[in-house]
This record gives sequence, structure tokens and C-alpha cells, in this order.
Amino acid sequence: MLHSWPSTFHNITIAPGDDERPCPNCTRRMWICDHRFRRIETLTGPTRLCCKLLKCPDRQCRSAGKTFSPRAEQELAPPKLAIDWELFAWIGHRRFARHWSVSTICAELADSFQIVFSPDAIEDYIHRYERMVAARHQDPVELVDVYANIPDVVLSIDGLQPEKGHETLYVVRELNATRVWFAAPLLSSTAAEIEALLVRARDIAAILGKPVRAWVSDKQDAFVTGIAKIFPQAPHRLCKIHFVRALAKETRADDGRVKVQLRKKVRGLRTIERGVLKVLRPPGSVVAADTAPSSPTSAPVPSQEPTAPACVAPEPAAASPAVPEATERRPAGEEPQAVVMPELSAAPSAPITSIEPPWAQLVLDYCAATRGILNDDQCTAKELSGLRMAGGAGGDQGVPGGVSGRPKKVSQLPR
Repeated sequence: MLHSWPSTFHNITIAPGDDERPCPNCTRRMWICDHRFRRIETLTGPTRLCCKLLKCPDRQCRSAGKTFSPRAEQELAPPKLAIDWELFAWIGHRRFARHWSVSTICAELADSFQIVFSPDAIEDYIHRYERMVAARHQDPVELVDVYANIPDVVLSIDGLQPEKGHETLYVVRELNATRVWFAAPLLSSTAAEIEALLVRARDIAAILGKPVRAWVSDKQDAFVTGIAKIFPQAPHRLCKIHFVRALAKETRADDGRVKVQLRKKVRGLRTIERGVLKVLRPPGSVVAADTAPSSPTSAPVPSQEPTAPACVAPEPAAASPAVPEATERRPAGEEPQAVVMPELSAAPSAPITSIEPPWAQLVLDYCAATRGILNDDQCTAKELSGLRMAGGAGGDQGVPGGVSGRPKKVSQLPR
């Protein structure tokens, strides 16, 4: 990673302790053989570390030729990173706890601490932070401390598929401590692969020494058969969202028919928008006169005759001089004079612009709002998107007027 460093640093020398001097293989006292310099960014400014390296003097030892860094170096900065632990935790906290974007983190580092990192470097630090947090959450010692006062566990499993054709991410969570135990991507949801996840959850529960009181999931066949096989004593319950959806299956079917009927009644939005756009930008519109490039040879010569005021309407075309008069015979050596049309010299040169009707933008905004209402079908398990859509379109008591009665007038729609 390329990074521009300043010319001045805060220097820190790291020496090994007395307990690090014995060789790990032959227990002989190791010598300081070399120094290694390392530059890191901190919240207080750039720092240069001078690490004293150790080496075993015995050439017959298995550690011969190897150098050992002092352990204090790892307490200041992560291995192979250009930042210290404090800045590393600062980036991870802003990304996952405060949900900052990578560009926001880069801007804040540059403005507040004068630290300039590229977005790909920040993304690499975030991925490392995420892996460290996941490893800590799966640490058995950490889990034992978390579940010390919890008598039993309630587990749940569900699959998250971002897009079709991609791997499905199956997540196993514990509900009493609201903690994610692990997650695994699977290409297929066969019974054998699901049973492997359940066996892994059983092993974690055995390490904790806690009984599994119940399982919560949807009614997928692999879940039902796998939980009955791996956890025969634990009851299997459907989650609240899936239970409500199954309970309101017929109601949701009626709600879907309401949406279909409402969308059938409200049609022709694109036709209306095209008509308005034709009024705003009519075909064959004239380009502004002052935008055309003018040539110095084609500039008209001012006429000696007085011109009419700009407010006076131009005379008819019949009253203007005929075109053949401009080509009459002139004495030899006399330069031709340009013919000035009265109607062109009377009016000032101004760009020809189309006048936008005051109702055009209002119609376009109304069509966009109506399309947004018809496409807004995302709701929770306890809501009905059809009734909400009908209410937004101007229905009475959640029933669309275009479905069960006469359509609403424009003046009766909500402002």
C-alpha cells in the first residue's frame, strides 16, 4: 500500500524484555542482532517504531538464522498494518457502530487528524476488523462468560439469499443472549448440509453446557427433518413472521387482488407524461438566434434609413423590398451593399425560447407521485400493502374508490 509519510516522526524504541531473552528451543540467552524500523499512523500523529530484534547465537539450534521481534510491538500496532490499535478500533467503531461510509471515514481522518488513506486501504482495515470481531464472538472462553447466568438456550436458523444464483447465507442465532453463533454460505439447502450446521450448533451448546430448550425457524423441509433428527427432545416452533404470514394467507391473497384491480383502473400515466413533454419540447423547435455562430463577412451593414421601434409590429411581407432588387446592376468598382429587411432590423436580436405552461410541471409531479403509490408494496407481516396503496390513491376507509366505487376526482385526492 503506497502512503505518503511526512518528514518528521515521533520516535519510539521498543526493546525486548528479560523474559524474552531465552531461546524458545535451546533456552540460551539471545542477542540483539539488528534493528527494524516501522512507520505507523496514530491519532496523535505519525510514529516511527525502532524494534530491537533478537537472535540465538547457537548455530546448531533450530532457531538459528531466525529473528524474534519484541512482544511490545504487537501491543502498539497490528502486524503488517500502517496504523496502531487505537486508530484501527476507531475505524471499525465508526463503520459498524455508527454506520459511516468509507468515504465519510476518509474525509473525517483527513479533516480531523490529517491522515490521508485511500478508500481501498480503509476497506482492507474494515475487513480485518470484521474478521477479528467474528473470531472473538466464536471464542469458547468468551461464550462461556456470556452464558454464565443463562440457564438454557433458544436457537434459530434462517437463510438469507441476496440474489438468485448466489450462495445462501444460513445464520444460527441464540435468542436469549441475542447473539449470532455462526454463519455459513451454502450453494444448496439439502438435508445433509443443513444437518451439518445443526451438528455444529449442538457442539457449541455442549461446550457451553447448556440445554437447547427450543428451535425457531420457518417451515422448510430440511429444517423440520434436521431438527427432529439432531435435537429430538427440543420442540420446533415457527417464527412469528412466518406464523402471521401463514395465518393471513387468504387475506393476503385478497389484498393482492385489490392491488391488481387498482393498477388496472389507474393507467395511462406514461401517455399523459409524453403529451406534456411534447408541449414542453415541441418537435422542430427553433434554435435560439444568438446561439448560431456569426461570420464577420456575413454581418449586415447598418441601414441609413430609420428603423421602426421594437414595439411596432412589422409590416407584411408584400411591403418589403423584393429580392430581385438586391441584384440590380451597379457601376463597376462599387462594393455590393447588403439588403436589410425591415422586419429583421425592427426587432432586437433575442433568443427564441418556448414558454413553459404553469400546469406542466404539476402534471409531471402528480404522475410521479401516483406511480410511487402504485409501486409501494413493501410492508411488514402485519400490514396489507393493498389497503395502504388504496389509501394513498384516495380510497375511503382503506378501500380504493376505483375498485369498489366511482373513482375519486382530482380535487378529492390528498394534497
